Amino acid sequence: MATFVLVPGGWHGSWSFEAVVPLLERAGHAVHALTLTGLRPDDDAATVATANLDTHAGDVLRLLDRAHVTGATLVGHSYGGMVIAAAADRAGGRVSRLVHLDAYVPRDGESCWSSTTERYREAFASGAATTGYAVRPPVGVDPRCRPHPLASFLQTVRLTGALARVPRREFVYCSGWEDRTPFAALRTRLHADPGWQVHDLPTGHDAMHEAPEAVAALLLGERTAHASTPRRHACH
Repeated sequence: MATFVLVPGGWHGSWSFEAVVPLLERAGHAVHALTLTGLRPDDDAATVATANLDTHAGDVLRLLDRAHVTGATLVGHSYGGMVIAAAADRAGGRVSRLVHLDAYVPRDGESCWSSTTERYREAFASGAATTGYAVRPPVGVDPRCRPHPLASFLQTVRLTGALARVPRREFVYCSGWEDRTPFAALRTRLHADPGWQVHDLPTGHDAMHEAPEAVAALLLGERTAHASTPRRHACH
């Protein structure tokens, strides 16, 4: 039995994985879907203002402690890729697999801000103009989305090198929004890296909503008509 820890992207909560969780549980696995600090419905302004990337990595580490998890599979969507990278680097070997689901894969000293495109930097800045600390959700997203702590987008990640010792590291590229994706160059980089396994899904960014069965199948290691055969590399 695997233990999956699912980390949502910007503005989202645990509900973003609501269609995937039962599919993993039905296969006999333990699943923990998180809502990060500053994005919970009862979080006050001070909590939102002070939450940063370290806070969110701490959310994951506290879950591993609380549930006595070892051999965890961390799944991060979009901004959540920053979180799972930071958490895995600090987890003391308790993470056996990372899945960056159309998500940022940072190197030491990078941030979500530095890793994304100018289009998204402009959206972060304009979205935070009202408060100075919380980025409004983009127009047209799920009404459950909440303002996202700006500090978490801006804070650089500090990685010790432990991340490279996670046995299995995977990147899922969602190809159905290639006119806007900030991850095309990242896909190229990781496809050339022997430490990473790259998968393609022909969906938009929110693959968990558009194709939950395909996402679950990928996480379970099953072949699916919706997912291309990944290029496999030997991990080091």
